Amino acid sequence: MQTVSQSWLVYRLTGSALLLGAVGFASQIPVFLIAPWGGIVADRYRRHRVVVATQTSAMVLAFVLAGLTLTHRVEVWHIFVLAALLGVVNAFDIPARQAFIVEMVGKQDLMNAIALNSSMFNGARVVGPAVAGLLVASIGEGWCFFANAVSYVAVIAGLLMMKVQRPEASARVTSALADIAEGFRFVRDTAPIRALLLLLGLLSLMGMPYSVLMPIFADRILGGGARSLGLLMGATGVGALIGALTLTFKSGLKGLSKWVAVSAAMFGVSLILFSESRQLWLSAALLVPVGFFMMLEMASSNTLIQAMVPDHLRGRVMALYSMMFMGMAPLGALLSGALAHSVSAPVAVALGGLFCILGAAAFGVRLPALRASARELIVAQGMAGGEPADQMTARVAEQRQ
Repeated sequence: MQTVSQSWLVYRLTGSALLLGAVGFASQIPVFLIAPWGGIVADRYRRHRVVVATQTSAMVLAFVLAGLTLTHRVEVWHIFVLAALLGVVNAFDIPARQAFIVEMVGKQDLMNAIALNSSMFNGARVVGPAVAGLLVASIGEGWCFFANAVSYVAVIAGLLMMKVQRPEASARVTSALADIAEGFRFVRDTAPIRALLLLLGLLSLMGMPYSVLMPIFADRILGGGARSLGLLMGATGVGALIGALTLTFKSGLKGLSKWVAVSAAMFGVSLILFSESRQLWLSAALLVPVGFFMMLEMASSNTLIQAMVPDHLRGRVMALYSMMFMGMAPLGALLSGALAHSVSAPVAVALGGLFCILGAAAFGVRLPALRASARELIVAQGMAGGEPADQMTARVAEQRQ
């Protein structure tokens, strides 16, 4: 609800495609710049406590935005500042929250846990935009911001009720910069993880900023308004929810890397088709596969990376995942906003889809060479994807012979 309402508020106040992209940039660039520090915090301190602290901070920011909007004092610079502060919070929240999943469920259920987590997230994306569209049109954006702020009370209460057993992190003698460098070196020297992160970064840079331009599609291209925006964003959420639920029924990691390549390519194809539509309901229907393949690629990549990374590096590697997933998005939002301003929103979306297809093709070409080292990493972490570890070890030995 907050995402849709904030986009519509910026568009209502300015009518500018460039500023829509700029707000997206302000909200996510802190993740790119600060996430490595968030990874250190996730590896050095109790992740449970870190998540409680970040969610509390996000609640305070949401109440401030709601108060400014409901009292009719909100200005564009307020939105920029609050969006940037929320980006700082996310830079610490995302690595800790992603790494915390393993502590909650254990490694054997990690893939299903990530899929269920995505299902909950995208279930909200189905309902939230539709409700936001109705509320914005009837009573304004401020009440959407207020509802988001109040929702954090339940989130924080749920976190405080958790009883997670985890040994305290051992004292470290290395510096923060040395810890950051260790995480970067691990990713640099681990080809499968590096390839997954590069593909995710490309999709975040070129493909995912399509959502920043949704107010333009809803208003100027499809001739609607806030309700149309809610419908479009809700359709994306429906597709993403189906994609997440699809992954919950998969047992084991076998074939998941192929899912990454195919879903990245089909995400690009779906974006190109959407950019050509000029009918509201057809556009909404085309956004369902956009959301489906986007979620399938992200959740599959998340699962594979977490299956390969050692526990002591999990926070820092998930920080790099955050940089690729959210940190590249602001650069993409700025780029897509500038393209939409100078050319058109459909051309900007179509170009993003084309780059996604090219990236998927490059990943697919390298995939056979990456599989052997990926299997070794998975075996080393004791995550055989549903197969006993000794069987996986035997298969790796046979392949080497």
